[in-house]
Amino acid sequence: MTLCLRAVLGRAQGVAAWGWLFATWLGCNPPSAGGGAAPLPVSEHPLSGEPAPEFSLAARGGAPTRLSSYAGQVVLLDFWATWCEPCRSSFPEYQELADRYTSGVVVLGISEDDEEGGIDAFAAETGVRFPILWDADKALAQSYRLSGMPTLFIIDKNGLIRFVHAGFRPGDQHPISAAIDSLL
Repeated sequence: MTLCLRAVLGRAQGVAAWGWLFATWLGCNPPSAGGGAAPLPVSEHPLSGEPAPEFSLAARGGAPTRLSSYAGQVVLLDFWATWCEPCRSSFPEYQELADRYTSGVVVLGISEDDEEGGIDAFAAETGVRFPILWDADKALAQSYRLSGMPTLFIIDKNGLIRFVHAGFRPGDQHPISAAIDSLL
């Protein structure tokens, strides 16, 4: 379920019905920023515009990874789980984005699985090469205020959360790419 629809459904039922109709009519996109810019999806998350919470988690088969070590780059921080079907679809798309943006953009996958047993197999099956980390105690998910899987946070070069996208459907990579382009 997209963040836009989730936000609408979280309101009072009457307001949600009208909000859903209006959001559907607008396509959940704000008006273009002018100059032919692609419209970016609405990002209604309490952390939008705020500094991204710092963390240090061990990458699978590697050393600890700190968010602050990517200062000056755009970071795609994807919270996912092996049981999540949309995550299976998003991973190859995020890898394609990582391959396309070889400079100035990094993708980090944060597993929210209860056990680490299937994490490496999932990454191998989906063909990802970006760093995979495990949020074993779910503390990072709490600090980022997750409400569903997958949830993607796009963090700008200054460490501010600029875009939050919940869920994943075919075609979502296009507005995500537009969001990245706006931050480079």
